[in-house]
Amino acid sequence: MILDEINNPNDIKKIDKSEYKNLAREIRSFIVKNVSNTGGHLASNLGVVELTMALHLVADLPKDKIIFDVGHQCYTHKILTGRKDEFSTLRQTDGISGFPKRCESDCDTFDTGHSSTSISLGLGLVKARELLKTDEKIFTIIGDGALSGGMAFEALNNAQRLKSNMVIVINDNQMSISKNVGGMASYLGKIRTDRKYTNLKENIEGALLKVPHGDVFADGIRGVKDLLKRMMVPGMLFEDMGITYIGPIDGHDVEQVKNALESALKLDEAVIVHVCTKKGKGYKPAEKHPSIFHGVDSFDVKEGITNAKKKKGYSEAFGDKLVEMADEDERIVAVSAAMPTGTGLVPMIKAHPDRVFDVGIAEEHAVTFAAGMARKGLKPFVAIYSTFFQRAYDQMISDVCLQNLPVTFVIDRAGLVGRDGETHQGIFDISYTNHMPGLISLAPRDKVELEMMLEYARDTEAPVAIRYPRGEAVTMDNEARPLIEKGTSEIMCDGEKVLILSVGTMTQTAMEARKLLKKKGLNPAVVNARFIKPLDTKLLKGMAESFTHIFTLEEGVLTGGFGREVMAFLEDVDRVKVHNIGLPEKFIEHAAVPDLMDKYGLTPEKISETILENL
Repeated sequence: MILDEINNPNDIKKIDKSEYKNLAREIRSFIVKNVSNTGGHLASNLGVVELTMALHLVADLPKDKIIFDVGHQCYTHKILTGRKDEFSTLRQTDGISGFPKRCESDCDTFDTGHSSTSISLGLGLVKARELLKTDEKIFTIIGDGALSGGMAFEALNNAQRLKSNMVIVINDNQMSISKNVGGMASYLGKIRTDRKYTNLKENIEGALLKVPHGDVFADGIRGVKDLLKRMMVPGMLFEDMGITYIGPIDGHDVEQVKNALESALKLDEAVIVHVCTKKGKGYKPAEKHPSIFHGVDSFDVKEGITNAKKKKGYSEAFGDKLVEMADEDERIVAVSAAMPTGTGLVPMIKAHPDRVFDVGIAEEHAVTFAAGMARKGLKPFVAIYSTFFQRAYDQMISDVCLQNLPVTFVIDRAGLVGRDGETHQGIFDISYTNHMPGLISLAPRDKVELEMMLEYARDTEAPVAIRYPRGEAVTMDNEARPLIEKGTSEIMCDGEKVLILSVGTMTQTAMEARKLLKKKGLNPAVVNARFIKPLDTKLLKGMAESFTHIFTLEEGVLTGGFGREVMAFLEDVDRVKVHNIGLPEKFIEHAAVPDLMDKYGLTPEKISETILENL
């Protein structure tokens, strides 16, 4: 195999160009085989094989710097930089990450994981290069979906002022996770499909090459192609911004991409190389269903289906309930930031397509856009993953909470998400929402309570946040439940001496821990907090009179979290000792969620041990 000859950075340069197509096939086969066992981001990585090969052919690693926007398309890069023998550990405990990681290799420039950051990072590297008088080449690779993010536009606005080289590769596959939306997607589509300029260029060059010394004339007229391009290609937005544009280029032709990159490197300015690729390239199921194969668990390569049977999760439970409420209430609308499928909004799109708005990878805009709709009397539900809501922090405060607008923040993937690692763990949302004035924050213990909380949010004229985890939406019991009333908890069971005060689905864990403790002779009470904010101060005062130890339990960082708020409220009550159980203030590594729960003491067994030790 050709791949056997690539064991270190830059080894690809030893491969004869006649073998590039075979090498690309081997890399795709290698990725499919490994991801079918470990799970991971498949379609995006299959789409950038040739593009990554071309980058490695023109770059000298690790001296030169390659920045992958988001970073989930870095598998070929890892294979070509000496990590192919570790791919069986991809996204596994103590294995290699599915994202760039500086601790793994000097060839990884940044630990990226969120969208639309690469051009800004690249600009910073270029300016540092100028000040330090070094000569490394800087490449940023940004997907067309990431160009919908405002940060990318801010960086492009500054890129036109560069007086030294920077290569910005736009990987145009018409997809982010779901189908791309918005003006930039439409603009790139026009460039991609407009053949007037390309046909004219090819026809002239083809005719000249048929006559004696025609190659000389063909080389001579290439100097006017920028003028032709401006006349023939629609818009030329990038050129009008002062950034040189090359493309569109066939992203699955290594030589063509390599030549374009080499041309771009000759200019002392920012240059955009527009590369067209196909997400899922080379694996038919992924080509046919790129959204499904964006991120997958283990699957059968031949059948192209996941091995595990999917159970309905909290995202789907949210989506189903939203449709039910929207059927009865015309004010209800939904907003997504490029993840309508991941956040469970597909049923809402089918039932009420004119009331679902996918704004692309633009979380800040999503929140403020929802604020505008709420100002006119609508009831927006903004569904975004916990880790990505961080990007809209200012808008949540200034445009929603300050205005006291009834926008519901549906915080999906809250808590540990597992194998995507540090950049994706949803462990900070309790802390960053806890100090937002006027925000009501809740967490359901199960599917039924989630539905009740969504109804509460619909009927509340104030900002509301509802957080829930990734995973199966279970129902704990079928008994009648108390209504959701602002700032009130639910007593799950009475006890003596010890109280476990739990947040959200950790209530299920608390009940399991209670069973273990009862075997040890301890009979703790369990309370489902329901409201993270405001606290149930009435219940806390009463419990402080009845119990000597209160253990708070949350799937989030302890710093600024629910438990610390409880501790602060009861700090003057001497007879009760408050203990906080949660996650440490650190970036949690990638691993299976059960493994992380065990490592950080959030399993029933570890919680019961912690309680006994503290007693």
